[in-house]
Amino acid sequence: MATKKAGSRLETEIERCRSECQWERIPELVKQLSAKLIANDDMAELLLGESKLEQYLKEHPLRQGASPRGPRPQLTEVRKHLTAALDRGNLKSEFLQESNLIMAKLNYVEGDYKEALNIYARVGLDDVPLTAAAPYRLRMIAEAFATKGLSLEKLPISSSTSNLHVDREQDVITCYEKAGDIALLYLQEIERVILTNIQNRSPKPGPAPHDQELGFFLETGLQRAHVLYFKNGNLTRGVGRFRELLRAVETRTTQNLRMTIARQLAEILLRGMCEQSYWNPLEDPPCQSPLDDPLRKGANTKTYTLTRKARVYSGENIFCPQENTEEALLLLLISESMANRDAVLSRIPEHKSDRLISLQSASVAYDLLTVALGRRGQYEMLSECLERAMKFAFEEFHLWYQFALSLMAAGKSARAVKVLKECIRLKPDDATIPLLAAKLCMGSLHWLEEAEKFAKTVVDAGEKTSEFKAKGYLALGLTYSLQATDASLRGMQEVLQRKALLAFQRAHSLSPTDHQAAFYLALQLAISRQIPEALGYVRQALQLQGDDVNSLHLLALLLSAQKHYHDALNIIDMALSEYPENFILLFSKVRLESLCRGPDEALLTCKHMLQIWKSCYNLTNPSDSGRGSSLLDRTIADRRQLNTITLPDFSDPETGSVHATSVAASRVEQALSEVASSLQSSTPKQGPLHPWMTLAQIWLHAAEVYIGIGKPAEATACTQEAANLFPMSHNVLYMRGQVAELRGNIDEARRWYEEALSISPTHVKSMQRLALILHQLGRYSLAEKILRDAVQVNSTAHEVWNGLGEVLRAQGNDAAATECFLTALELEASSPAMPFTIIPPRRVPPAVPAEGEPATPEALDDHATDRSELTKQTPNHRSPHVRFCYFRQPNDCFRIY
Repeated sequence: MATKKAGSRLETEIERCRSECQWERIPELVKQLSAKLIANDDMAELLLGESKLEQYLKEHPLRQGASPRGPRPQLTEVRKHLTAALDRGNLKSEFLQESNLIMAKLNYVEGDYKEALNIYARVGLDDVPLTAAAPYRLRMIAEAFATKGLSLEKLPISSSTSNLHVDREQDVITCYEKAGDIALLYLQEIERVILTNIQNRSPKPGPAPHDQELGFFLETGLQRAHVLYFKNGNLTRGVGRFRELLRAVETRTTQNLRMTIARQLAEILLRGMCEQSYWNPLEDPPCQSPLDDPLRKGANTKTYTLTRKARVYSGENIFCPQENTEEALLLLLISESMANRDAVLSRIPEHKSDRLISLQSASVAYDLLTVALGRRGQYEMLSECLERAMKFAFEEFHLWYQFALSLMAAGKSARAVKVLKECIRLKPDDATIPLLAAKLCMGSLHWLEEAEKFAKTVVDAGEKTSEFKAKGYLALGLTYSLQATDASLRGMQEVLQRKALLAFQRAHSLSPTDHQAAFYLALQLAISRQIPEALGYVRQALQLQGDDVNSLHLLALLLSAQKHYHDALNIIDMALSEYPENFILLFSKVRLESLCRGPDEALLTCKHMLQIWKSCYNLTNPSDSGRGSSLLDRTIADRRQLNTITLPDFSDPETGSVHATSVAASRVEQALSEVASSLQSSTPKQGPLHPWMTLAQIWLHAAEVYIGIGKPAEATACTQEAANLFPMSHNVLYMRGQVAELRGNIDEARRWYEEALSISPTHVKSMQRLALILHQLGRYSLAEKILRDAVQVNSTAHEVWNGLGEVLRAQGNDAAATECFLTALELEASSPAMPFTIIPPRRVPPAVPAEGEPATPEALDDHATDRSELTKQTPNHRSPHVRFCYFRQPNDCFRIY
């Protein structure tokens, strides 16, 4: 009785070791079993043959596409053990079947694929029962189907008939699918058994379960079927197989496999499937899909059923994606979570290999996340994901750079600059990084000293970055130009403007074929009022890039400075034919039409701008009949429905300036306007301010036209529309003062101008009009003080010089007044219809200009290969002025400027 109990315990232990692949313990257990149970000699041969074969495969692992050709003494012993067990015939039918399956596996390892298939045919592999099978037996059956599929792939087809070839492919795929399904069942069962055994040994929580290794055959069964589907052009079945594997209940052994499969499926959904060809995981796949190769329709799988299947996730509240990007994003977020959980961060040499594998796995997931989130414009979420990746990013340039670009796209410029500094440290020879940093510093941050440092980094880098030196000088020139705008002393302004001019000349000499270098040089010359020289360079820019909107605009302003208003208007009309929704051009058109075609044409253009502002976002167009005051007739039907609209970013269309005090003033007036709006309306503005700022500027331009023709009522109505949006804007307050002056209310006008200057102390027009009123009131000293301050802010404003001359003459200082009048005449002779600074690109140009595209924030440079995806642009998505490198290869990048 004791002998039977001992034998039962040994058999249970042997079965457990076979299930858990602990082959090194089998020989010792077999010795104990043979000593206690004499009738198990054949069983011992089976166990010894199996254990030695598995140990051989562990020492000499197989690789896909080749069989090992190392020393074979162990395989000879394996064959002896299995032959002995089979020849004597004393084994039970189930163990005899196991011996044949192991023998077929041995034949495959030795390269005898035909004999392996013959054994599977004799055993009847397709009919082997799965019900109540022990875990080790499930593993053996799964490996048998994988081995059969591998053998079928290895053997050549005896006939050239295409039908036989298709049948062979169908058999192979069916074998792999069965192998994969049974492998999942085995892994679920063995994990359940292990956890149950651990819990039964002790009431306390047991140790972590032993991690199972898939091995060559199980891994092939799980991964080979979808590879063949894709190879045969059957993308529909391949995606379906991916989903079947992912829906199976997860085990510890399949975690890495699931992460790999999830990334692969996500890449296929992003690269090879569009919204029209997508079907969700709970729907049946289409019978005919544009995804599949029409020439390979026959290579489908055969229908099969298994008596026992792996458990799958099910329930009522399970999320189901409804489009390809949504499913890809879900898969990638799961992959990212798994990569972060299993991250290897140790820097000791022994863990270097594991750390590199962990880093590579995470990098692929984050690269694909960049594609998926970029399509949706979800840059905020992307930056959060890449921030989690920083645990992998020690001395890893790629992740740091991706993080910086995502911060740029999300509008987190200050953090992006700090991250770019780390990128510069990791890759000091890459000139594009300091150029990006300089661009950010010159933008909303207005960190001009930092921008100058970054630009000088590129300029002083030497021969390593010589191809970008011209761009570096452009950045440096822009920095000096902006610093000149900020300078409070006229002498400092002139010094900085000379520096900017020298930098632009250097950039143009280094890159004479770069239209941007010629354009910026022309712009700086125009700001310095060197009109003939500026005309020459802007024509060079247009010869190099004939459809560049900024060059066309600058040409029009230069012609207006020479008082060729009709020619300037023709240029504006030409530019608008290419860029009909460019508000900066339209603002200039209004001013030019007022000068040469009359106010009615200018008012029609203002009305047209309102229509464009609405129609860009699929809203009801206003009535376009009538002129004059009909401009105000119910132009905006319901402002509340426009709360979340976004528009491209551009400068203030009146001043075009990013003066430091202007930046501060805009923040003050924004805060005050929000408070005032909240007191006036129950529905305050929501979303970005740029569309509302644009709409307010349209109304203010209309008001200016009405003021010019002496219609205060209509001008008041237009100003009130702008005030409803930004009641505390200095531009709105200035226009209220203009209307009051038109009505003859000098005291009211003075009050409005003073309020405007309390918000924006450097608003030159308010300063000039206030000084004029003070001059009328006999307050000459105060008027002179205000006008001299205005000259320090903008030394090219001829109205200010003329007003200063009037004040000085009234004080009896005729000599100084004469100098001021002469200066005013000289400046007026070269004064454009709109300030030159209205042209928006006062920032760093892209490191690599887009070919055939205007250098605007909306321009896209599509250098995408088949491995990269373009960001889907919609009006509600903020277009990033950055370049995302989704993959490490230089040619696998695309740029968004």
